[in-house]
Amino acid sequence: MFENNEKKALKIKRIRKMTKERLQNIALYYLERFDSSSSNLYQVLKRRIYNYRRYDDNLDVAEAEMWINDIIEKFEKIGYLNDTRYTEFKVQNYINAGKPEKYIRQKLQAKGIDEQVLDRVLQTQEFDEEEMAKKFVAKKKIGPYREDETKRRECWQKDISAVIRAGFSYETAKKIIGVENIDDFS
Repeated sequence: MFENNEKKALKIKRIRKMTKERLQNIALYYLERFDSSSSNLYQVLKRRIYNYRRYDDNLDVAEAEMWINDIIEKFEKIGYLNDTRYTEFKVQNYINAGKPEKYIRQKLQAKGIDEQVLDRVLQTQEFDEEEMAKKFVAKKKIGPYREDETKRRECWQKDISAVIRAGFSYETAKKIIGVENIDDFS
C-alpha cells in the first residue's frame, strides 16, 4: 500500500510553459468544444493564467492579460467570437426550453453579454409566457401533467411554487397549474 503512495508522490506532472501561442491554442481548443462570449473566454483564459502562476512565479500576469486581450481581439476580427451570434443562439435555446425572459437575461448577463446586445436580441424574440410555462410544466411533469389526480390536488402549492421559482408570474403559474379558483383545491 505504501509503495503506491510513494509512486504517486514521485510522479510529477509536467507543466508546459505558458506562452502567447499556448494560450491561443487553449482558446482555440475551448472554442472547438463550446460556443462562448468574449467575456466568458476572457475569464476562462484568465483562470488558466492564474492556475499556471501557481507553478511558475516568473510569469508576468499583466503581460499574460495583454496576450488574452490580443487573442480575443484577433478572434473577434476573424469571426471565431461574436457576442451577438452567441446571444441569439443561447436565447433561442432557452426559449425552446421554456425559460422566461427574466431567467434568460440573468444567465446571459452572468456570461458577460453586454446589456445593449442582450436588449437588441431579446426585442427580436417573441415571448409568450404562457407557452413557455406550459413547456416548463410539461418537462417537470407537474400540475396537469401529473399522473394521478389525487397527487395533483395534494401538490398544487408545490407546483405553483416551482413555476414561480422558474421565473414566471404568480398569475401565469395559477393559470398553467389549473387553480384559477384556489377554493376548489383547498
